[in-house]
Amino acid sequence: MTNQNDHPAIKRYHERKAANTAHATNPKLSATDLRKMCLECGADDVGFVEIDRPSLAGEKEDILAQFPWTKSLVSFVGRINRENLRSPARSIASLELHQVEERLNHSAHEIAAALERKGIRAATPAAGFPMEMDRWLSKTYVVSHKPVAVAAGLGKMGLHRNVIHPVFGSFILLNTIVIDAVLDEYNTPLDYNPCLNCKLCSAACPTGAIGPDGVFNSINCLTHTYRDLIGGFTDWVENVAESKSSVDYRGRVSDAETVSLWQSLACGPCYKSVYCMAVCPAGDEVIGQYLADKKKFIGEVVTPLQQKTETVYVLPCSDAENYVVRKFPHKKVKRVGNGIRVPSVAAFLESMPRAFQRHKSEGLQATYHFTFSGAEQTEATVTISNKTITVSSGLAGAADVRIVADAKAWLRVLHKDSSMILQIFLGRIRVKGPLKLFKAFGSCFA
Repeated sequence: MTNQNDHPAIKRYHERKAANTAHATNPKLSATDLRKMCLECGADDVGFVEIDRPSLAGEKEDILAQFPWTKSLVSFVGRINRENLRSPARSIASLELHQVEERLNHSAHEIAAALERKGIRAATPAAGFPMEMDRWLSKTYVVSHKPVAVAAGLGKMGLHRNVIHPVFGSFILLNTIVIDAVLDEYNTPLDYNPCLNCKLCSAACPTGAIGPDGVFNSINCLTHTYRDLIGGFTDWVENVAESKSSVDYRGRVSDAETVSLWQSLACGPCYKSVYCMAVCPAGDEVIGQYLADKKKFIGEVVTPLQQKTETVYVLPCSDAENYVVRKFPHKKVKRVGNGIRVPSVAAFLESMPRAFQRHKSEGLQATYHFTFSGAEQTEATVTISNKTITVSSGLAGAADVRIVADAKAWLRVLHKDSSMILQIFLGRIRVKGPLKLFKAFGSCFA
């Protein structure tokens, strides 16, 4: 009977294992060698961070759930060509983003392959899409690239909620590789923020999502910028389903919008904005043009985007709608849905701060107590004051309005499958308190 250990593949395995014995006594991977490898594989800059870094405590559990063997994270950037991203033509800017993202994924693949050849486990989550869409409205991405990049010293978060690289500025995309190796040296965060606080990103944003005071409305940004993907696609499908005829459909969706969606499906999504990245003057490679002549920089880079005649997609009665009408009267406003339907009461409570339209709440000072029964039994306190919202578990303080609701009935109203009046009539939702405060609460969420 043949001895299995005599098999050539098994013999080679034991030979490699013996050869690696010396390495086992000093298992740390050289950061210098790894950096060289990453740059040779197409990264424009790279940084390394250990999985136990305190600043990544909020990300660690999710990473280890997917890759329990992770010891280190390799964060790297791909540089974006500035003039392409600055173009008012969305096709040019979007193509640039697609090309850089594809290059990042290719580089990650090459780096991981090189590491595997050295016997080091490595995995490569996508730079952007695809994501885990079965977790829609939860954390669909496997690794959050931004906090990893900040921890690895590749930049700091700017007012526009993008990482600003010290050299390339906002003209970067990010990617991460997880590896089963300890490095002999790790990077530390930058000791300064490249963001100039010039607020040009706020001035260029067509939806007003970037507040000059630092407040960011992610829902208003997503509704417009991602119109041809994610939730916008869901909204389009429902428009198709609800249309009674082709004439009815064309009344809901213009021919230009239909072919724009086709293009995004066939050639990659077309991002409606990303103006915040385009106008950012931060970064050693970028700042010179801005400092040499700020007025000229604004005229050449910012103004063309502000003056662009385009459709801005907004949620009905949102802060974004009012902002466009007031700030950019030459742009066309179109009210749309964004395909976001919270799947649970827990998700509803968690999403409220992101959906909150603070300017619609001006002058409102009130506390709301929610008590949900049925499929989900929970209590929460929502306080709106000084254009801010706070959501906490349990019933705290004195309530101005009390809402007691069956969880499924509440979700049916949120999903517009039923009306609030009907559910109140049926006794599935009960409201105690001034009706004007209850109505005011609803107006704060587009």
